[in-house]
Amino acid sequence: MSRWLRDLRGDDPDYRAPVLFADAIAALGRDGDVIVYPDDVRTERIVGTVGRAGDFDAQFRLLNQALRARHRSVAEAVAAGIALPRVELIQLGEMYFVVDGHHRVSVARAREQHSVPAIVRRICTTAYAMWCLRLSHLASKAAEREFLTRVSLPADTRPTLWLDSPADWARLADAAEAWGFRRGLVGVGPRELGQRWWTDEVVPLVARLRASGRGVGLRDIELYAAALADRDRRAGLTAR
Repeated sequence: MSRWLRDLRGDDPDYRAPVLFADAIAALGRDGDVIVYPDDVRTERIVGTVGRAGDFDAQFRLLNQALRARHRSVAEAVAAGIALPRVELIQLGEMYFVVDGHHRVSVARAREQHSVPAIVRRICTTAYAMWCLRLSHLASKAAEREFLTRVSLPADTRPTLWLDSPADWARLADAAEAWGFRRGLVGVGPRELGQRWWTDEVVPLVARLRASGRGVGLRDIELYAAALADRDRRAGLTAR
């Protein structure tokens, strides 16, 4: 089972802590303009905070009992049908971080509301932020960001990328650059290398592996990385 699935089930104690925006943007890498817009945001995707990690957990249950009175007043206002201002969120990929409105988000989740009205500030990132990301995943996402500076994959592939180990990303970057060298792509930029490597190497190999019944439950990049590791192990055994 992939680590992200175990973490999503709560097997990792790190899952219970909210993600800080500063940690997430440092790992993922900022890449693109900011867009601000109103939206109704799914509460399950609000998993982080800009600066109040000690007050709420990852499910926005209240931790700081000094805030109980404030929390109760918000809950009473919602129960009475009083319209409250939109919460303010920052969006990275599928993740949302609370800037203002922590109590409103907490009450909405406690009442099992599907969504909350929000003003969203969206920031593009180099590595894609899935909504299931937790603190324990950020090291791997930081390694993915470094990989993408060396091998810039097409934008439509990035939401599908996931590897558990940071070292796997470095190994994959080395393999992609070696593949490009063997095919005379010396001197090409990361964008062309990534496009060619993904289209000519990764996609065909993954298709063959899936046709043979391998890779059930794995993302394409996970399956390719596993095949690469198998190849390296066989090469190591042959060399002995």
